[in-house]
Formats: sequence, structure tokens, C-alpha cells
Amino acid sequence: MSALSELGTLRRKKPSEQEPDRPPGRPVKAGKKKDNLAAYLFLTPWLIGLFVITVGPMIASLYLAFTDYNLIQPPEWIGLENFSRMLSDERLHNSLRVTFTYVLVSVPLQLALALLLAVVLDRGVRGMAFYRSIFYLPSLLGSSVAIAILWKQVFGTEGLLNQLLAQVGIEGKGWISDPSTALGTLVALNVWTFGAPMVIFLAGLRQIPAMYYEAASVDGAGAWRRFRTITMPLLTPIIFFNLVLQIIHAFQSFTQAFVVSGGTGGPSDSTMFYTLYLYDRGFGNFDMGYASAMAWFLLVIIAVLTAANFVASKYWVFYDD
Repeated sequence: MSALSELGTLRRKKPSEQEPDRPPGRPVKAGKKKDNLAAYLFLTPWLIGLFVITVGPMIASLYLAFTDYNLIQPPEWIGLENFSRMLSDERLHNSLRVTFTYVLVSVPLQLALALLLAVVLDRGVRGMAFYRSIFYLPSLLGSSVAIAILWKQVFGTEGLLNQLLAQVGIEGKGWISDPSTALGTLVALNVWTFGAPMVIFLAGLRQIPAMYYEAASVDGAGAWRRFRTITMPLLTPIIFFNLVLQIIHAFQSFTQAFVVSGGTGGPSDSTMFYTLYLYDRGFGNFDMGYASAMAWFLLVIIAVLTAANFVASKYWVFYDD
């Protein structure tokens, strides 16, 4: 009877009244403090990087955006003067036109090519792992200085493209030195780095249930109709994800234009990206206050476009549920 009585007493105890399992002689609070201390020790390198490399420079840049600072003399507070200067800066306006043109042309072409190749590879091509690796490789190298130099050689006056055109009797030109085609070469370079969105598209295609395609085939739907009515609607979340990422990446493009134009944004400022002009103002003219204001203005542009994409997504992005 005594054993049954003790068992009944234990069952009647509330969960809060039951003693937790813990090693004998080790208080609960002491154990939690020790675990928290270990967690903070492991997080210390990341926290140092966060505040020293990210948060700290951002706060300093925000302060410098309201000052006149040339790296030599102490910053002088001038309020909104740097932002008002942007209204009359013709080179800044041109850099915005060049950058928006680059984004509006290169991003849709890049995503279209990535989706096309993802659909082809999704059909079970033999050696798909090899092709996937080869197609992804340009995304790893596209932002490097070496690829930008190679691109400059390909589209130069004596470059590979003109040599190929000469074989069919077409006289080439200096594609990079011509203001009408210089930006197009950078667009082609960005489109060429389609590997990352292609891999994401391929993963999205693998998540579409095969029963949808089987049911559509039984109803007599062809390949194009299946793609239009099944693949595209169910793939819109992946398209939206890639669209946002590639727009942000395109606005931040710098290396390609800097190397191809020799840091000048030429010819005739036709490749003067916003980031390249920001670099020129900050490190070419040592106008760090104005460059900081430009950096925050770029942040606002990207934030507004990203927010607009999220608002518009509810009208064209569909989810399986």
C-alpha cells in the first residue's frame, strides 16, 4: 500500500513541482549560466565581426553622409547639402540611367536563359551533374577581375569576337570602345553568369509533383500548355526569389565596369555604373561625405524596389497551397 500511495502522490504533483533531472550537486542556475557563457564565447567572433565590420561602418557612413569629409581634415557637419547636390549632379543622373538600363535588360535575359536551361536539364539529360557544374561555373567567376579582363580581350578591337566575325566576312569593331555597344558587353557578361539562378530553378522544378503533368497529359495537354499552366504558376515563387536577388546583385555590380572601362566608366560614361561613380567620388576625388550620401541613396533605391516587388508579388506569385 505504501508504494501505491507514493505513486499516487507523484502523479498528483504539478509539472512545476517535480524536480528536474540534473546531476547531483549541480544547481540549475549555475548550469544555465555555464551554458550561456559557452554560447557567448562561441558567438564572440561573429559579434565582433558584426559590430566592427558591419554595424560600425554603417553608422559612421550615415554620419559622414551629412558632413564634408576629404580623409585629411576632420568632418564638417553640412546637413542635407550632400543630398541636395545630387539633384544637380549630371554625372550621377547619367550613372542612374546606365545602371537602370543595365538592370532592366540584363536581369530578365539572365533569368530567361537560366529557366530555359533548367527546363532542359530537368528532362533527365545524360551527364546532368557534369552540365550543371559547367553551367554553374560562370557564376563563380563572373564577378572576378580575371573574367572581366578576359571579357575585355574578347570584345576588344583585335578580340576573339572580331576574329570569328572575320571568318564569315564581317568586319568587326571595338565593341568596348564604342559608346553604343560598351554597355551591351557588360549586359552579356551578366547574362553569361546564369548558373546560380539556373540551379535554383532546377531545384524548384524538381519540387513540382509529377502527377500534375500526368493528369494534364491524360487530358491531352501538350508540352507548351503544360509549361504555361503548370510549370510557370508553380514556379513563380522561385522566379520571384531569383528576381529579387538578381536585381540587388545587378545594382551592386562594380568589378566588371571598373575593369572593362579602366575605372573611367568610358567611353563617354556609357559604362559609368552608379557604384563606379560612387567609387570615383570617394576614392578618386576624396569626397567621402558625398560618396557616403550616394551609398545611402543606393540603399534606399534597392529597398524601394525590393518592397515594390513584394507588393506586386501578391498579384502574380502563386503557391501550391
